Amino acid sequence: MTDHGTDVLVVGGGPAATWAALKAARAGARVVLADKGYCGTSGATAAGGTGVWYVPPEPAAREAAMASREGLGGYLADRRWMARVLDETYDRMNELATEGRYPFPTGPDGRPLRGGLQGPEYMRRMRIRIRRAGVEILDHSPVTELLTDADGAVAGAAGYRRQAREHYRVRAGAVVLATGGCAFLSGALGTNTNTGDGALFAAEAGAELSGMEFSNAYGIAPEGTSVTKTAFYSFATFSQEDGSVLEGAASQGGRSAIARELLTGARVYARLDRADEKARAAMRLAQPNFFLTFDRLGIDPFTDRFAVTLLAEGTVRGTGGIRITGDDCATGVPGLYAAGDAATREEICGGFTGGGSHNAAWAVSSGSWAGRGAAAHALSLGPWGRAADRPVTGVGGAGLRPTGHRAEPGGHRAAVELVQAEVLPYDKNYLRRGEVLAASLRTLDAAWSRLRATLHGEGAELVRARQAAAMTAHARWMYAAALARPETRGMAKRLDHPQQDPALHHRILVGGLDRVWTRPAAPAGTGVAA
Repeated sequence: MTDHGTDVLVVGGGPAATWAALKAARAGARVVLADKGYCGTSGATAAGGTGVWYVPPEPAAREAAMASREGLGGYLADRRWMARVLDETYDRMNELATEGRYPFPTGPDGRPLRGGLQGPEYMRRMRIRIRRAGVEILDHSPVTELLTDADGAVAGAAGYRRQAREHYRVRAGAVVLATGGCAFLSGALGTNTNTGDGALFAAEAGAELSGMEFSNAYGIAPEGTSVTKTAFYSFATFSQEDGSVLEGAASQGGRSAIARELLTGARVYARLDRADEKARAAMRLAQPNFFLTFDRLGIDPFTDRFAVTLLAEGTVRGTGGIRITGDDCATGVPGLYAAGDAATREEICGGFTGGGSHNAAWAVSSGSWAGRGAAAHALSLGPWGRAADRPVTGVGGAGLRPTGHRAEPGGHRAAVELVQAEVLPYDKNYLRRGEVLAASLRTLDAAWSRLRATLHGEGAELVRARQAAAMTAHARWMYAAALARPETRGMAKRLDHPQQDPALHHRILVGGLDRVWTRPAAPAGTGVAA
């Protein structure tokens, strides 16, 4: 066990984590960042390009930007938070251009275009920036649990350094969880580090979650690949095996038609034949990795049919996550902050989002606020070193401290397979019905009881055990919240309740580990009737 002491510990390595680390360091805090992978290359953003919700401070443009998605999100977003995110994102993207020297392109009129980023270059520059700010980076160092002091305040974290093959501990005045969402190891591009770890850590420390019913996001990908860049499929014609058009697949809810067809065992094909020459050139420039597989296989996606599938992206493209209780992205647990996909995005998206755009803006903004908030909290505890000297206790449970007889090593594999069997199939998680959700939840509850009693690992096996526990917990929160919303609102669609219910115009909080609970929360709201 190696020990580190710092003011702020940031857990994660994507955009939200690096912005949090940068802003905490600039606020005068000593900062350690611990990433499960290699900071700058791990996570969904580093794997491809992303749009950003970047809108100049022009009243009409801002109003249109805020109004455009309120209905899709079920009117659960908050205009005040929307405005804050637009302001913060605008400033941070301009900062990235000037201080970070990010090479934004310019339009025909010579004005910079700052509404999109190439993930690899973006994250490469963010790593450079935080290193120059004095942040200590612990790569390949997944956190396995949070540490708390005698009063229950979060006081650091413990983990395992894969390459050094040693356990480590970081005592800190405050912790920012920016670990991403949970995609259940579905194979979607860049999501193998997104197993819901941060939500599990937060719940073990006493935090709540919100919006977990908005977690049934599936991305379209060419069959046999991992690239879920779904926006380009707005130019697609979808067809069945015999070449006939798949009715409904090109509509806004078209993925439901694709899912139903795939459930029959038939294949679904796409061709991006509705893109003109100008759009084709722009698409290749914006998302070059989207075309890499096609080019290697000798497929022209604009003229050739190719088979597609749907990959689960859970809360990576959903809106659910750790509940935020303050403007600085505090969680309600002293010393604990959350940012990016680990936190709920309901504040700006309500019950609907997708890849990039709002999520990317939220990562930038929430990361910056959480970093500043964590630094202020840590520095308020007194001279450096005092907070890091507190006696601490680990609060990790499932997969780390079993309540019964420890199972043989490798038990995480069966746990992961079980949770995937309940959350990846389209007819369980995407095309939702109450009786199916309830049956899956009973299976998952029983699985949790077993793994809580027996699952355990050492070293790298501990990391995998904790991932299995986090995915199981995530699935239970998702389905409990979905059952508490017997209506269709935002992404939370129920085939047995296809209409929106005005009586359910509120957010749903969820929490608990051995016993999951839900309760309604009044929406901060837009003032628009459901």
